[in-house]
Amino acid sequence: MNDDVVKDIIRLSERLNISPEEAFDVFYESDTCRRFHDPDTGLYLYGDLYVVDEVIRELQDKQG
Repeated sequence: MNDDVVKDIIRLSERLNISPEEAFDVFYESDTCRRFHDPDTGLYLYGDLYVVDEVIRELQDKQG
């Protein structure tokens, strides 16, 4: 796991007020994670705050 993903998971954990383990699951089950690991999207070039915001936005969209 690269340092950028670790930063994303820690920030996601802090933002959602959940454990890092839970944040790990949330991140890896997200469409944002799939896009993050797809070099064609370029999402891996964005900062950790942007990626975390994308995950949170995705969660909000799923909730309705």
